[in-house]
Amino acid sequence: MHNQKLVQSYNLAGLFTLTLRLVVGWTYFSAFWRRLVLANKLDQEALGYIGEKFNNFLPNALGIKPIIEYLVINPETLWWAMAIFTIIEGIVGLFLMFGLFTRLMSVGVFGLAMGILLGSGWIGTTCLDEWQIGILGIAAGFTLFLSGSGKYSMDYFLINRRNKITNGRWFSWMGSGVLPIKLNVLHRVVFSGSMIILFITLFTNQYFHGGVWGDLHNKSVKPKIEIEHAQLSANSLSFQVFRVEGVDVYGSFLIGIELTDENGHNILKLNGEDLSAFPTKNIANVYVAKVKPGKHSLIIPLGAKAIVTIHDERLSALPAGEYQIKLTDISGITWSELIKI
Repeated sequence: MHNQKLVQSYNLAGLFTLTLRLVVGWTYFSAFWRRLVLANKLDQEALGYIGEKFNNFLPNALGIKPIIEYLVINPETLWWAMAIFTIIEGIVGLFLMFGLFTRLMSVGVFGLAMGILLGSGWIGTTCLDEWQIGILGIAAGFTLFLSGSGKYSMDYFLINRRNKITNGRWFSWMGSGVLPIKLNVLHRVVFSGSMIILFITLFTNQYFHGGVWGDLHNKSVKPKIEIEHAQLSANSLSFQVFRVEGVDVYGSFLIGIELTDENGHNILKLNGEDLSAFPTKNIANVYVAKVKPGKHSLIIPLGAKAIVTIHDERLSALPAGEYQIKLTDISGITWSELIKI
């Protein structure tokens, strides 16, 4: 009698989470659908290549930055990673909607959501877009693991038909039905898991956005470029640019590069027209997201890093002293770096 009530309780729990299962399932399956059916976002040469989007995550990722950097430095490995990731999303999403191996798929949801949270939880222009997707996915994955699927699922169909694959203890862990855990232990698992997920929620909200205490910050609102390794030699100026903040869907549009001496006199000045015709051979890109000349400016996508070299006779035989390089975005924001020779 007790076991029958337990079975009924789990069936109701699975029934109550039907909407969650369908919506979360579509969320992940739709990634597969968009990238391979509606458009080919795995084409490395096409606009909207998913690898470039992945590159956008790099500057402020939490804990997994070395993995992202390794992949965006190695384009072929990156392509395979994106292809496998997309296939996993498709399988997890489809199986979850059908309610087949629900608990195993919920673990997949948890893992995929954690990757999204750690990689791109800082991205979001008007609200905390990627952070919300990630943290809600983690909570949904945990909930679906506990509930399994109810009446409208393939798991339920197989259990009712007494299919032989449902006889093994493993099916309760990977599919649906009564979890083989004592009730008092289950209470602790639910409470502990919920507290851990709440901690992850508060910690990442604070880390990425200052959302718990202190000043709120949003790294997706305006572009920020870091300038490093700036040097003058012979008749050339070279420096590394790395765009670490700003909107992920379009680049920073650089319309000015200036070099001045310590008295503020211009040594070199390139405007938007000059930069739109900047030779690509003088841009050494490091990652998949590429710095490149656009129609009216030099475009620097989020996460792009490159060594830019300018050759000009005006840079030859400069006297020893301090020089300043200044970059100007179309928004009016400027970034500068001192060079000593």
